[in-house]
Amino acid sequence: MTRVLVVEDDPQLVRALVLNLQARHYGVDAAPDGATALRLAAARQPDVVVLDLGLPDMDGVDVIKGLRGWTRVPILVLSARQGSDEKVAALDAGADDYVTKPFSMNELLARLRAAVRRTEDTPAGPAATLVETEDFTLDLLAKRAVRDGKDVRLTPTEWHLLEILVTSPGRLITQKHLLNEVWGVSQSSKTNYLRVYMAQLRRKLEKDPARPRYLITEPGMGYRFEG
Repeated sequence: MTRVLVVEDDPQLVRALVLNLQARHYGVDAAPDGATALRLAAARQPDVVVLDLGLPDMDGVDVIKGLRGWTRVPILVLSARQGSDEKVAALDAGADDYVTKPFSMNELLARLRAAVRRTEDTPAGPAATLVETEDFTLDLLAKRAVRDGKDVRLTPTEWHLLEILVTSPGRLITQKHLLNEVWGVSQSSKTNYLRVYMAQLRRKLEKDPARPRYLITEPGMGYRFEG
């Protein structure tokens, strides 16, 4: 049974989440504050954490940092905070996804399933080197991209950017993280670099670059690869 730790101080929302999750055969623990959440996470070893940022005793970002000190458990943030800066702070601290309140229960459950699936799909050994989609195939070891049976030439920078995204499928990667990894800390504010290179990758790999299916933009936050 997949275990979910719900960290939320609104009793009505906790009740709704617990009922919906239990109806779908999840095991559920609930914590009303950050301290209880960290204690329960250590004791119960959940498979995924659903975390509100506005907790009575500490900021949710501090809970994320506390968890990331010892576990890679998927963390799905649930918050009324609308500002992209706050979302980015949570993601940079180590959250895997972000759902803004008010939210659709179906969307939350879909994001939850995706987070759990990613951990189940992650191989125990070296990272997978072959990424296959309906429209293109990437051999990360050979640095080879094939679309419609033909090789696609990608620059080293395009490869670096693409590798980061495709090796964490479904996970939202922040602009800051991508810029730091590909161009270095000194360029971490140059978001125009990302827009240019993502446009190039879409043009080379996507069937319809204007409506990308695989290389998805999360406005103001970052990008994700949907395989």
